Amino acid sequence: METVAAPIPDFGAAPPEHNPNPAEVEVLRLRVDEVVQKVDKLEEKVNEVEQFYTNLSKKQQQQTGSKGSSVVKEKEKEKQVLSIRKQQQDASKREAAAAKRMQELMRQFGTVLKQLTLHKWAWPFMQPVDVKGLGLHDYFEVIDKPMDFSTIKNQMEAKDGTGYKNVREICADVRLVFKNAMKYNEERSDVHVMAKTLMDKFEEKWLQFLPKVTEEERRREEEEAEAQLDMQLAQEAAHAKITRDLSNELYELEMHLDELREMVVQNCRKWSTEDKRKLGAALTRLSPEDLTKALEIVAQNNPEFQATAEEVDLDIDAQSESTLWRLKFFVRDALEAQAKTAPASTGGNTNDEKLVNNNNVTSNNNKRKREICDAIAKTAKKRSKKPS
Repeated sequence: METVAAPIPDFGAAPPEHNPNPAEVEVLRLRVDEVVQKVDKLEEKVNEVEQFYTNLSKKQQQQTGSKGSSVVKEKEKEKQVLSIRKQQQDASKREAAAAKRMQELMRQFGTVLKQLTLHKWAWPFMQPVDVKGLGLHDYFEVIDKPMDFSTIKNQMEAKDGTGYKNVREICADVRLVFKNAMKYNEERSDVHVMAKTLMDKFEEKWLQFLPKVTEEERRREEEEAEAQLDMQLAQEAAHAKITRDLSNELYELEMHLDELREMVVQNCRKWSTEDKRKLGAALTRLSPEDLTKALEIVAQNNPEFQATAEEVDLDIDAQSESTLWRLKFFVRDALEAQAKTAPASTGGNTNDEKLVNNNNVTSNNNKRKREICDAIAKTAKKRSKKPS
């Protein structure tokens, strides 16, 4: 049996003689363009906020179980949220103070090095190795990075930003001085013995100085963690403000759209009883998904209307002109889409698989359609019993 698609009804169409005023059309066009521009800007802000909270969520997942988690919770409770600009200024001050403290540590460490260089066996390591003068032709093949105390001193006194940044860098180069000497010279040679002796003395001095270094490093880590948390909280506060502003702008935009909708409705003719009957009949031909969307349109202007309830009582006559026009355009587009996607009408028998699938879809569709049809028929029956 051939399946014949029912024609799409032309309900609620304005008569040919109803031509809108060109001036009114231009006003509507300009206001629609204004709304579109506002929507584009809002979308950009929404994407920015969404990206921020997506990145924030990833960071929080990575920090789960870390030592700083308790600090994070405590800071969140205190709600010490500062502006991003102030956080940047505070961070600069903290970095400057930390750099100054580290400079003081390096100065103190310089005293330790001076004591070491005054040792009677320190003279071979005071200047760079005279490779050419001593005829050490294979020196650079054995030693990758030469080092000596004069080079270390110059690095410690550098003012152009190329010097040492912390004490551990100085410590590494001091060790390199002695390791190079021990590596190039034989174990029983004088230079090897002198280097090993001075290195042992240096390690003793380093162990005594190390607590000051670790304390400063711990303090700097805590300050950096606190600064990072404050910056994060400031960013959250800034984006929270953006979110509030977005909410207010969306509300204003919604009011603007309502005004536009009413202007359009005022330029359209009133719905007749026949138009409403055609709309009610067209609703019964929608798919379950489109029926749900149509009911959601009704619910937008009717807060008490339960679009997802098991029993739906839809009174077409009770709907506003704005709702009826929105339903009209939605139903028209939905039925046109259904007509385009519907399978071509064919005669004869189909295979068993298609028959089973069609029966299942038809059963589901008919169930939802019967609910809407019954609701519309029930409402129409109530109206027919009322005295005219």
